[in-house]
This record gives sequence, structure tokens and C-alpha cells, in this order.
Amino acid sequence: MHSARIAGKLKERLVEFSGKVSVGLPKVARRFVRETLFGICARQSVRLSEICRSLDEEIPEIKTENRLSSQLYREGLGASVRSQVLQAGASRVGKETLLILDLSDLSKKYAKKMEYLAQVRDGSSKEIGPGYGTLQVVGASVSQKEIVPLWGHLYSCASPRFESENEEILGAIREVSGACGGLGIWVMDRGGDREHLFRPLLEEDRRFLIRLVGDRHLWFGGRPQEALSLAQGCPLPYAETVVREMGGKPKAVRVEFGFREVRLPFCPGKPLWMVVVKGFGEVPLMMLTNVPMRKKRKVLWWAVEAYLTRWTVEETIRFVKQSYQVEDIRVLKYRRLQNLYCLLLAVTYFASVYLGLSTRLAVLAHHAIKAAKRFFGVPDFRYYAIADGIRAILARHGGGITPRCGRPPNPLQPCLFQEA
Repeated sequence: MHSARIAGKLKERLVEFSGKVSVGLPKVARRFVRETLFGICARQSVRLSEICRSLDEEIPEIKTENRLSSQLYREGLGASVRSQVLQAGASRVGKETLLILDLSDLSKKYAKKMEYLAQVRDGSSKEIGPGYGTLQVVGASVSQKEIVPLWGHLYSCASPRFESENEEILGAIREVSGACGGLGIWVMDRGGDREHLFRPLLEEDRRFLIRLVGDRHLWFGGRPQEALSLAQGCPLPYAETVVREMGGKPKAVRVEFGFREVRLPFCPGKPLWMVVVKGFGEVPLMMLTNVPMRKKRKVLWWAVEAYLTRWTVEETIRFVKQSYQVEDIRVLKYRRLQNLYCLLLAVTYFASVYLGLSTRLAVLAHHAIKAAKRFFGVPDFRYYAIADGIRAILARHGGGITPRCGRPPNPLQPCLFQEA
């Protein structure tokens, strides 16, 4: 396919997608969403100045930037876009889909004037510094490589509207579970090992798999015992060999696993299972789940794979941060930060899901990957290449998202690459 035509079709798909995620917004806000999604994709940046340059308007860039900045402050804009992305993604969530919740950070080491800056722990340097908390929910399956971004939220504990991190997490869980009709299994790292989360998860009958902290007390053998002590004495009748990347090189690791039926002291009437895995480090990997376990290799191995799939989310977050230079975000107002983060969620959904909704749309994804011109082939996490390829295609054929001599493509008009 001719490169100019590819670029044209890609713009049409962006217009079509932006029309769906901006449903219910005023006309001027829908235009803003369309232009911002295009700008983030075309420049791989969340900086307003870069987005303005991508639009290639015949007016001074400062005028364009002021217009975009004004719309970015619109109350409820980000929440509306996020809701539409969630509705689209929820249709792809089934009973066994893993709903992987990850807490991360947006470090702003040198920022001083950004509104409601708080102290966060930088995930890279492990140092405490200024920034914001972020929360992501991604749908995934242990049997497929596809990921589905469902939820994205930026928050600050310095904001007067902030209640607690627990409420941020529970709010996301309830919103996503409500949209998905209660389907899916929640998967969390050790940050989810909290009584304030276990109680509502159990009371609301939400299935979960959460990594335990070693000092968590569990009821076993008629008395409460530390999780680490239980794990060290847990029988491990099964073993598997997995390949794990260590130091940039693949390494075969033999893991042994088993389980014990336990209870939480504050919810003794709810049967739970602690899955124990040895081989990934000196301390056993301990996971607590209300998905019934039994003495069957396939059942237990599912639990192990489900947690290992959580690492996909870490790669997703790196993809977003690196591909779109998230930590270079420079808007100062808190509302603008939150709205822009929701628009970034929409861009991530477009790159990772929307371009592959049908065979015909997948052709564009193929051309986007090819346009990235990566050495040594396309990496396993192909969304890096898709994001790079989208930028390469759009950069090669500028002119912005809206043709100067006409209206933008009608998202309802049938075309060659119409969604199946």
C-alpha cells in the first residue's frame, strides 16, 4: 500500500476512534480530543508544544497552544474519555480475564510549580521525590499476548479531594467491575495485601489473586501463623521450568509450587488458598486467592501463570512512559494533568487494541510495525514498534489531522478499512 494512502487511512482511523471516545462531549471538546490524540501519536509526546506542532496550523503556535490548554482544563473531560475507553475494553473482558491493577508513579524531580505535587517513591531510582501517583488497570489473559488498557488515573495525596490510596484503588475496582459485569479476576502485587482491600473484595464476591507480604497472618491449623512460615513448610509436589530474562539474557529457572487452604483472621468464614512458588528468589513467592485450588497441576499452574502475567503490566507502563515521554509532561494545573493522563489512556488503547480489531485494521498495524524500521526484528512487546511506526507514518505525511481544504473524514462513512 502506498505510504501516503497508509497515512490517510491511519488518520481516518484516529478520527473514527476519537469520535467514539468523545461521545457526549460538546463539539469543541470533540475537536480537541481528536487533535490531542493525533498530536500524541504523531509526536510521541504529551507536551502541548509538540502536539501543537503536529497540527501544522496556519496561525502562531502560541495561539494553538492557548486553545488546547483552555480545552484541557475542561471539567469532566478526562473522566468522560476514560469511561468510553472502559466501555470499549469491557466488551473484551471474560470470566477468566485477568484484571491487573498496578500502582505506579509519575516522577517530577525538578518540578516546583505543578499543582498539588506530593512525595512519591520513584520506581526507577527507588528514591523519594516530588511527583504524582498513577493507577492502571489492564486486561490480559494467560493464554494470549493481547493486553487491553481499561483504566488510567493520576492522583495526588496533596489534593484536597484525595481521601486515601485505598479509596483510589477501590474506586477503580468498582468502576471497572461494574462496566465488566463482575467478570474477571483481580491480580495485584504486594501493594494489594491490605485488610482494607481484602474486606470489600470478599464482601463483594470479587475474585482475586494477590501477592502476600511475608508478615501477613493467616489462619491455619487452628491458629494464626505468619504467611512466610506457612510457605516455608508448604509441600511443593509440582515443578516446571520457565524462561526468565535476567540481566538482559534469557535464563531457564526451575520452580516448584504447591498450596495450602487458609483463612484470614478477620474473615474466618471465607475459604482461601495460599499458592506458594519457590525458585524465583530466596524468599518464596506467596499468593492469596479465593479462586478454588486443588491438587491438580493444571489448576495450580494457572495461578502461577496468572501472577507472572502481571509482569506484562510493568512492560505496559514502561511502554507508555518511554514511547510518549510521560515524565516530560509540563502542564501545571492538576485538572489538566488528570485530563491529559486519561487522553494518554485512549492513545494506548488505540495503539494496542483498536488497530487490531479486524483483519483489515490489522493491516495498518502491520504497516506501522514495518515503518518503525527496528533492528534485529520486532520485539515481543510489539506495541513499542506500533507506536514508533504510527509516528513514522504520520511524520512522513504532515498536514495535521484536519485537511486545510476540507472537513475531517466522517467517522460514520463506510470505507475500505471500516471496522468489521
